[in-house]
Amino acid sequence: VQLQASGGGLVQAGESLRLSCTVSGRIIFSTKYMGWYRQAPGKQRELVAGITGAGVTTYTDSVKGRFTISRDNAKGTVYLRMNNLEPEDTAVYYCRLGLHYWGQGTLVTVSS
Repeated sequence: VQLQASGGGLVQAGESLRLSCTVSGRIIFSTKYMGWYRQAPGKQRELVAGITGAGVTTYTDSVKGRFTISRDNAKGTVYLRMNNLEPEDTAVYYCRLGLHYWGQGTLVTVSS
């Protein structure tokens, strides 16, 4: 199983980005919990948003109302739409499938 994350970049505060994470390999994607995590310099990795196979979503408080997680089971892909980005959102963002599989990370940098 492999996870390929993409979509990071350098933006200004208030702008938007959409991250994508595509899963490949022998797995029934539609049944798996998917999460987006982030790790800022000098900080621990934290869960940003998660989505179950049934589409139930959760968010950390700091991104509620700004970020939206979604999935396309036919494409084996999970997305993270990030609106109104803040400098505090600067981090490497990782996708995770279940408990064992991680993507390689994509860097999001938000300038003030």
